[in-house]
Amino acid sequence: MDKISNIKMTLETQVMNLESAAQNAETFKAMNAGKDAMKTIRVDVGIDKVDDLMDEIKEEMDMADEISNALAQPVDPLLADEDDLLAELNALEAEDVEAELLKEPAKVAANAGHID
Repeated sequence: MDKISNIKMTLETQVMNLESAAQNAETFKAMNAGKDAMKTIRVDVGIDKVDDLMDEIKEEMDMADEISNALAQPVDPLLADEDDLLAELNALEAEDVEAELLKEPAKVAANAGHID
Protein backbone atom coordinates (compact mmCIF):
# COMPACT_ATOMS: atom_id res chain seq x y z
CA MET A 1 0.00 0.00 0.00
CA ASP A 2 2.83 2.44 0.79
CA LYS A 3 4.34 1.62 -2.54
CA ILE A 4 1.16 2.59 -4.41
CA SER A 5 0.79 5.74 -2.32
CA ASN A 6 4.40 6.76 -3.13
CA ILE A 7 3.85 6.13 -6.85
CA LYS A 8 0.63 8.14 -6.78
CA MET A 9 2.41 11.03 -5.03
CA THR A 10 5.26 10.88 -7.57
CA LEU A 11 2.79 10.98 -10.48
CA GLU A 12 0.91 13.91 -8.93
CA THR A 13 4.19 15.78 -8.47
CA GLN A 14 5.11 15.14 -12.10
CA VAL A 15 1.69 16.38 -13.27
CA MET A 16 2.12 19.60 -11.25
CA ASN A 17 5.64 20.06 -12.63
CA LEU A 18 4.42 19.49 -16.21
CA GLU A 19 1.57 21.99 -15.72
CA SER A 20 3.99 24.53 -14.29
CA ALA A 21 6.43 23.96 -17.18
CA ALA A 22 3.59 24.38 -19.70
CA GLN A 23 2.54 27.64 -18.02
CA ASN A 24 6.14 28.84 -18.06
CA ALA A 25 6.41 28.00 -21.76
CA GLU A 26 3.18 29.91 -22.53
CA THR A 27 4.35 32.85 -20.44
CA PHE A 28 7.67 32.87 -22.31
CA LYS A 29 5.88 32.80 -25.68
CA ALA A 30 3.60 35.68 -24.63
CA MET A 31 6.53 37.73 -23.34
CA ASN A 32 8.49 37.07 -26.52
CA ALA A 33 5.49 38.09 -28.66
CA GLY A 34 5.16 41.29 -26.61
CA LYS A 35 8.85 42.06 -27.09
CA ASP A 36 8.55 41.51 -30.84
CA ALA A 37 5.49 43.78 -31.03
CA MET A 38 7.32 46.51 -29.12
CA LYS A 39 10.35 46.16 -31.40
CA THR A 40 8.15 46.46 -34.49
CA ILE A 41 6.50 49.58 -33.10
CA ARG A 42 9.87 51.09 -32.18
CA VAL A 43 11.25 50.41 -35.66
CA ASP A 44 8.13 51.87 -37.29
CA VAL A 45 8.14 54.95 -35.06
CA GLY A 46 11.79 55.54 -34.18
CA ILE A 47 13.21 58.41 -32.13
CA ASP A 48 13.93 60.52 -35.22
CA LYS A 49 10.30 60.33 -36.27
CA VAL A 50 9.20 61.28 -32.76
CA ASP A 51 11.59 64.26 -32.72
CA ASP A 52 10.34 65.35 -36.14
CA LEU A 53 6.74 65.04 -35.01
CA MET A 54 7.40 67.11 -31.88
CA ASP A 55 9.12 69.80 -33.99
CA GLU A 56 6.17 69.89 -36.38
CA ILE A 57 3.72 70.17 -33.49
CA LYS A 58 5.72 73.09 -32.04
CA GLU A 59 5.80 74.82 -35.45
CA GLU A 60 2.03 74.40 -35.80
CA MET A 61 1.49 75.80 -32.31
CA ASP A 62 3.73 78.79 -33.10
CA MET A 63 1.84 79.35 -36.36
CA ALA A 64 -1.48 79.20 -34.48
CA ASP A 65 -0.17 81.84 -32.04
CA GLU A 66 0.90 84.09 -34.93
CA ILE A 67 -2.52 83.72 -36.55
CA SER A 68 -4.24 84.48 -33.25
CA ASN A 69 -2.10 87.58 -32.74
CA ALA A 70 -2.75 88.74 -36.31
CA LEU A 71 -6.50 88.35 -35.82
CA ALA A 72 -6.32 90.33 -32.57
CA GLN A 73 -4.87 93.38 -34.34
CA PRO A 74 -7.26 96.33 -34.77
CA VAL A 75 -8.70 96.80 -38.21
CA ASP A 76 -8.56 100.63 -38.07
CA PRO A 77 -4.92 101.71 -38.59
CA LEU A 78 -5.59 104.97 -36.70
CA LEU A 79 -6.33 103.02 -33.54
CA ALA A 80 -2.88 101.46 -33.64
CA ASP A 81 -1.26 104.89 -34.14
CA GLU A 82 -3.21 106.46 -31.26
CA ASP A 83 -0.87 104.99 -28.64
CA ASP A 84 2.18 106.22 -30.56
CA LEU A 85 0.70 109.71 -30.93
CA LEU A 86 -0.21 109.87 -27.25
CA ALA A 87 3.32 108.86 -26.27
CA GLU A 88 4.75 111.53 -28.59
CA LEU A 89 2.44 114.18 -27.09
CA ASN A 90 3.51 113.21 -23.58
CA ALA A 91 7.17 113.49 -24.60
CA LEU A 92 6.63 116.96 -26.11
CA GLU A 93 4.79 118.14 -23.00
CA ALA A 94 7.63 116.83 -20.85
CA GLU A 95 10.13 118.79 -22.97
CA ASP A 96 8.05 121.98 -22.57
CA VAL A 97 7.94 121.52 -18.79
CA GLU A 98 11.67 120.88 -18.72
CA ALA A 99 12.38 123.96 -20.84
CA GLU A 100 10.20 126.07 -18.55
CA LEU A 101 12.07 124.79 -15.50
CA LEU A 102 15.44 125.53 -17.08
CA LYS A 103 14.65 129.19 -17.85
CA GLU A 104 16.73 131.75 -16.02
CA PRO A 105 15.06 132.71 -12.74
CA ALA A 106 15.74 136.45 -13.27
CA LYS A 107 13.80 136.56 -16.53
CA VAL A 108 10.97 134.65 -14.98
CA ALA A 109 10.90 136.98 -11.94
CA ALA A 110 11.18 140.12 -14.11
CA ASN A 111 8.34 138.95 -16.31
CA ALA A 112 6.23 138.14 -13.26
CA GLY A 113 6.67 141.69 -11.81
CA HIS A 114 6.05 143.43 -15.11
CA ILE A 115 2.41 144.19 -15.73
CA ASP A 116 1.30 145.41 -19.12
